[in-house]
Amino acid sequence: MDELGPIDIKRRTGTELFCDRDHPLGFDLLSFWQWSASDVVTNATRGILAEYLVGQALKVATGSVREEWAAYDLETHNGTRVEVKSAAFIQSWPQKALSRISFMVPKTRAWDKETNRHSHEAKRQADVYVFALLGHTDQQTIDPLNVSQWEFFVLPTAELDKRERSQHSITLPSLRKLANSVAFAELSCAVDGAACIQKRSGQQAAEADAEKPRRKNP
Repeated sequence: MDELGPIDIKRRTGTELFCDRDHPLGFDLLSFWQWSASDVVTNATRGILAEYLVGQALKVATGSVREEWAAYDLETHNGTRVEVKSAAFIQSWPQKALSRISFMVPKTRAWDKETNRHSHEAKRQADVYVFALLGHTDQQTIDPLNVSQWEFFVLPTAELDKRERSQHSITLPSLRKLANSVAFAELSCAVDGAACIQKRSGQQAAEADAEKPRRKNP
């Protein structure tokens, strides 16, 4: 058998019917989405929803399809790579207290879907991180579709790389020391600003590396 390349995923409408050969079964893809993803508070679905909200704010979600195993979550029209992390105080399951907020930010080895191989170097793959916190604390009125219940913290990746504390995760108090939260309407501008800082940081690092041989060989 010839080697199989990646499948080109097409955006679906939800009206596609399940069938048994040529015989329609009377239920469609939308019914599956309703069955599998109606709980938008639960961790896994809320995380994907957070990516979608950020994608909408950056105007890159409409007409596109999410890549499950991509090295980073989103890419802006000007090429900024964005990673989205999500957390919430309220969960779907019974709670004795509100959840303590912590975001996982480990370095990773990127997977290339064209070659089906991981990179050798572990690093943060995105230029900018968006930490999406569903900050609402009333279980009776929580609604992840209401963007006013979210707050977003935006950081250039360089800020995470230079932290002296944990490189694996960051708590909400630590995050608040590094960035002020922004509303959904402000998210696009915040990402652009963080991308500029990240670009300058990369240029400074490259210049510093270029200076090293000169220092060794005056």
